[in-house]
Amino acid sequence: MPPKKKEEPVAKPILGRFKSNLKVGVVGLPNVGKSTLFNTISGCAIPAENFPFCTIDPNSARVNVPDDRFNWLCEVYKPKSAVPAFLEVTDIAGLIKGAADGEGLGNAFLSHIQAVDGIFHVVRAFDDPNVVHVEDRVDPVEDLEIIHNELRLKDLERCRAEKDRLSKVRQPGNKTEHKDAVEACDAVLEWLEAGKDVRHNDDWTIKQIEWLNGVQFISAKPVVYLVNMSERDYQRKKNKWLPKVHAWIQEYAPGSPMIPFSGALEQTLADMPEDEQKVYCKENEVSSALDKIIKTGFSSVKLIQFMTAGPDEVKCWQIREGSKAPQAAGAIHTDFERGFICAEVMHFDELKELGSESAVKAAGKYRQEGKGYTVLDGDVIFFKFNVTAAKKK
Repeated sequence: MPPKKKEEPVAKPILGRFKSNLKVGVVGLPNVGKSTLFNTISGCAIPAENFPFCTIDPNSARVNVPDDRFNWLCEVYKPKSAVPAFLEVTDIAGLIKGAADGEGLGNAFLSHIQAVDGIFHVVRAFDDPNVVHVEDRVDPVEDLEIIHNELRLKDLERCRAEKDRLSKVRQPGNKTEHKDAVEACDAVLEWLEAGKDVRHNDDWTIKQIEWLNGVQFISAKPVVYLVNMSERDYQRKKNKWLPKVHAWIQEYAPGSPMIPFSGALEQTLADMPEDEQKVYCKENEVSSALDKIIKTGFSSVKLIQFMTAGPDEVKCWQIREGSKAPQAAGAIHTDFERGFICAEVMHFDELKELGSESAVKAAGKYRQEGKGYTVLDGDVIFFKFNVTAAKKK
């Protein structure tokens, strides 16, 4: 008898929505620099006046993701059209203590956070008597505690409502599915009641993650912590709050990235022509943190890029990490996924090393991949498809 094929281990699903167009929301207390950050990232003139709740409706912008690989492809192919990957960023109005109970329009703002896939959590580490603080003090660690607590309380409320809803189902259509949902809900409720965020449990089972992805708890979303400092502190890379914020993140959000930045500097640079920006940064020995913030936000929600390249167009496509080749094809057009035949793949690193597509082929590194291929960040792909080859549903 021929040896049995080894069964491939089932990949554990990732927390969050399995989509290509994912959003990151800018979150924090009022007047910590959220709208200033959003304005400088997007170039959109969102009000950032000195009073709480000036940004009431969430504002969104698609922000280009900086990528040297994309720039290199454009130099080589000199395409008629060039389209980088993007990250959708949403500016969400400030939360305050008691938001989970509806304080300060909290319910509306928390629903806006519910709608995003990742969080830029901005905290204030600068003193400025002209910019009021809603708590009448500057303490970013306490700010972290307030937001962390409000988001967890909202999740607790949601989880208890789910438990109540599940308990009222008398004759579930699928008893096994209902039982799995009840068990997942109980496990998540216990975790939240212990004061822990959903995303900080590496032991969720596949069934629990599937249930979590259906409910979409706020504390399941990845967080990038952004510490807004004065330009002077940012320039000298020193601020009394940085070690304390870092220690808090290590204890309550281990593994989450922390990026210091200066909203004042970013605003100054945004108001300058590009050539003046370079002179200013050189003279003051500073650099913008925006590229790092955007790239970190992009990767935090488990997005990767693959590229299509030719003389007509070089384009980066964002897809969720773990996507198979047909799903990547579907990011371009649903017909590509429906009639998927194969993906002709070369990796960017190989292309750059060898210098051209023909050289990659000559080296035997240009390959055909089928439906089971997991697309890697930096793949350069040409899809073959035939819409008549797949039956319409």
